[in-house]
Amino acid sequence: MPVHSAGILLHRLGAAGPEVLIAHMGGPFWASKDAGAWSIPKGEYDPDVESALDAARREFREELGVDPPDGPYAELGTYPYSSGKQVTVFVADGAGFTASAEDFVFGQFEMPWPPRSGRTQSFPEVDRVEWMPLADARARLVKGQQAAVERLAEMLADAG
Repeated sequence: MPVHSAGILLHRLGAAGPEVLIAHMGGPFWASKDAGAWSIPKGEYDPDVESALDAARREFREELGVDPPDGPYAELGTYPYSSGKQVTVFVADGAGFTASAEDFVFGQFEMPWPPRSGRTQSFPEVDRVEWMPLADARARLVKGQQAAVERLAEMLADAG
């Protein structure tokens, strides 16, 4: 049975063209990485209990500590990972999204660290969030999410 995940990809028109809001993954494995270390704010859900859009809105709030914009939202698509996980991505115009760096309160997770030390440490799920041009986002996102940015670029081009 596949693992289901859902997220929100906000977009806006920046000075150099379309931009998206993505998050750098937190924790010790990602601290010194940039390419392939960013993600759409997203998380897992049970489709028998919650809709994908409700889960995406909840996960945005849990990961970033701020409410997502009211929308409207469009389903961009569902993207499979090589692991079998399926990520459903929703898009919304983020032009009116006014959260700043001081507003974000990142969710936390715990893991044994350092390895084999017997200690557990807490780390942020996300350590920073940035608006960036589509080409930069494609290069920085984890491989399984790059197609979502490509699809968004197509949608925006079709819309003119």
